[in-house]
Amino acid sequence: MGSTVVIVGGGYGGAALAKELDADLDVVLIDPKDSFVHAVAALRGLVDEQWADRMYFDFAGLLTRGRHVRDRVVSVDAHGVTTSGGERVEADYVVLASGSSYPYPAKPDVDDTAAAIARQAVTRGQLAASRSVLLVGAGPVGLELAGEITDRWPGKKVAVVDVNDDILGGQYLPALRAALREQLAARGVTLVLGSALTAPPPAEPGIRRPFAVSTADGRRIEADIWFRCHGVVPASGYLSGELARARGANGFVEVDDFLRVAGARRVFAIGDITAVPEPKRSKAASEHAVVVAANIRALAAGSKPGTVYRPGPPAVLVPLGAAGGASQVPGPEGPVVLDAAATARYKSGDLLVGRYAGLFGVPPRGG
Repeated sequence: MGSTVVIVGGGYGGAALAKELDADLDVVLIDPKDSFVHAVAALRGLVDEQWADRMYFDFAGLLTRGRHVRDRVVSVDAHGVTTSGGERVEADYVVLASGSSYPYPAKPDVDDTAAAIARQAVTRGQLAASRSVLLVGAGPVGLELAGEITDRWPGKKVAVVDVNDDILGGQYLPALRAALREQLAARGVTLVLGSALTAPPPAEPGIRRPFAVSTADGRRIEADIWFRCHGVVPASGYLSGELARARGANGFVEVDDFLRVAGARRVFAIGDITAVPEPKRSKAASEHAVVVAANIRALAAGSKPGTVYRPGPPAVLVPLGAAGGASQVPGPEGPVVLDAAATARYKSGDLLVGRYAGLFGVPPRGG
């Protein structure tokens, strides 16, 4: 076909899309990291050094025809992008797949793989030396981190605090919440729900420094170390000019049913950056990639885009360590709750590492 596609960001959506289009179009994948980061495994890597390498896959294994440019995009328009290094890359199609930031350790906060692994090792040491841990946020990340910590160190005290009255948030079944609460209680995890902290802990997250905090309703929590487990921030600050009009005040980008950026004909957006009303997870980003690949192919062949994206029903897999957890998935007659054994088969056991090893055509590091 000969068309050039520039993909801004090599996360779950960007990597999947680059792989899908590599055989037919000229793909340029731009990402400041030296490796794809399989963030689904980040919390396991925090507590278990044997997993630290397994969440990284070298971009060299992804593309056959296309290329990876290790740089950061600073501006985008309908005809291409400009990087922080001053390179201008012209494109027939641009896909915004820059994802989002999320507090460490759920996502690495440095771009170099070796530096990220070293940082994680330091945090692991701080965590191992702590007798008690506070996690702020009782969504999937906070619960999963509680599970990983109590799996690795069964005697460690863990408290999870959240302003909401129940865990998870979102449109999930009571049976799912009940199953997770029961397993967390069996692990000795304390849930402090329904009231916010009056002030954040005095130490930086991930630093061992004993402290005490209180909730607005008067409950006191003592811990040696804490982590923030909430706060998705879309990475869309590079948008300017006409494209910036699609960027909402919250940073999310409005798209049409074909996942084109609002007001643009040949610029698409996928993954966490989109304003599509759904949980920001790897599964959705991968599904976005399939839709956009079909629509770009249609445009490149002289047709109109014809593949529409519709968010699926609420679903979540929440591992609590390698063998625990619970999930909610779509069933033939509505949502179904899966127990710990089924959750381990789908996710907890290998945290989907095998799937991404296949995508990159190489075994995971440290595997």
